[in-house]
Amino acid sequence: MSIGLNTYMLSIFAHISGKEFFKICQNAMYILVPFVSLFYMVLSAMSFFSKIIITIFVLFLCYPFPSYGFERYNRVTKYDGYFKKYTKHFFGPGFDWRYFKSQAIAESNLNSDAKSHVGAKGIMQIMPKTFEEIKYKNASIKGSSLQPKWNIAAGIYYDRAIWKLWKAKRPFMDKLAFMFGAYNAGKGNIIKAQKIAEKTDMNPNHWSSIEKTLVKVTGKHSKETIGYVNKINKVKGVLK
Repeated sequence: MSIGLNTYMLSIFAHISGKEFFKICQNAMYILVPFVSLFYMVLSAMSFFSKIIITIFVLFLCYPFPSYGFERYNRVTKYDGYFKKYTKHFFGPGFDWRYFKSQAIAESNLNSDAKSHVGAKGIMQIMPKTFEEIKYKNASIKGSSLQPKWNIAAGIYYDRAIWKLWKAKRPFMDKLAFMFGAYNAGKGNIIKAQKIAEKTDMNPNHWSSIEKTLVKVTGKHSKETIGYVNKINKVKGVLK
């Protein structure tokens, strides 16, 4: 239950007298007792084997299964040092490096040999031309885009460059979404989607607005970008 719903319920009960509250509970009991009694009778009539099956089924429904299987990436730690190092270097010590590991999982499943059909390479799926531009702008980044260390460094550096574009005030998670969305769809396309949002009386600094307007800019590819951002958030939710 959300905090808002809790607050709403408390505000209701704050205006109910003791007698009224007792009456509500009494009516609830009249409704629930027959169902509980019926369930108990059915359960009592079942064989021991049936009860075991029902118990296992209930436990199965209640078990908190990990989301989408992404928890397996907690065991893939060989690049964690690079994510930690370059997150701290480009974003500062307070920024959670797991966001960028999650991004890399969304990009390549942490496959250093990955290559897309458009030519993007490595863990962070960087285009060769973009990698060379990053090296030119930042002398600390060297080597090849297929080397995990430099590919991760370049990807996080590029994220930082995009991050600094969004100067207008917005919630942290929205700013993250803008950064990852621009990494996937291109900065220009996100800016175009913002302009459309502004013309249609939506807040151009909220990602929810971009989710509605991006389709007018990138067409069917907008689903890929929105799914990309959502996937990063889902992965981040299970990384330790």
